[in-house]
Amino acid sequence: MNQQSTHREINFPDNEHAGTLYGDLNKNLHILEKSAGVTINARGTGLRIAGLPHEIELVANLLNQLYELVSKGYPLYSSDLAFGLKILEASPKAKLNRIFLDKVFVTTQNRVISPKTENQKYYIEAIRNHDIVFGIGPAGTGKTYLAVAMAVSALVNEQVRSIILTRPAVEAGEKLGFLPGDVAQKVNPYLRPLHDALNDMLGSEKSSDLIEREVIEIAPLAFMRGRTLSNAFIILDEAQNTTREQMKMFLTRIGFDSMAVITGDITQVDLPNKHHSGLLQAKKLLNKIDGIRFCDFSITDIVRHPLVQKIINAYDTH
Repeated sequence: MNQQSTHREINFPDNEHAGTLYGDLNKNLHILEKSAGVTINARGTGLRIAGLPHEIELVANLLNQLYELVSKGYPLYSSDLAFGLKILEASPKAKLNRIFLDKVFVTTQNRVISPKTENQKYYIEAIRNHDIVFGIGPAGTGKTYLAVAMAVSALVNEQVRSIILTRPAVEAGEKLGFLPGDVAQKVNPYLRPLHDALNDMLGSEKSSDLIEREVIEIAPLAFMRGRTLSNAFIILDEAQNTTREQMKMFLTRIGFDSMAVITGDITQVDLPNKHHSGLLQAKKLLNKIDGIRFCDFSITDIVRHPLVQKIINAYDTH
């Protein structure tokens, strides 16, 4: 039997916090109307939500939780509406404050970096409590960005003395000879995403200064060979494109007082033989070792443009 449309009214006690929740010109309410299929009418601090019962319940739950967050000083972003909807659709009893208020780092633009999904929260907790963490999942799930944020936070709080960011220089085994320019010019395009993440968090001037002083090092994976990396936060990105030998080499570089995060997408292996991926082998060999944690992400964790999730889903279906 078809459900009948109904309505529900919500009242918020504080006009200023309610205004923040609604957004400029009720922008956030319009986003919710489009996303959840409801109609929302605002009058002062009160809202009237109309739609199907399950839609109303979802939106009311989200708005009440977001109001609580705003009341605690959380800087609400429009994107949080979509993230909150996804979380509560999957788990109606989830507490958004447990996720969104977990402040990882505050950028130079005063933007708060925090987890936006249950799996991102689990990932952050894993990094805090384990020496080696693997983050595995599709593009756009925040694997690398959150790892860099945790690294910068650890550096700022003097938990480590340096940050080392590395990735395979090219997808099929670091053969750089055919590329023009010196070594730096050859590898820079492959390391650009790591530079971008640092610039976003620290600003380009601060980021460049730390790189120049070698407090932060961004280098191809091949440059790690023979080193012992102590008192450092080490990130290996694009790990699906490491060979088995490279992965073993990297993992055995880790010294005392260091932590390592390895990120990758096992659906995007670019090696000639995909079964020779060091990430795939590591997942089989190391998943029961104490002190190592594997965190899996899915397309529901994608925090980029909403179309990214649809694009990935279309390719997976095909």
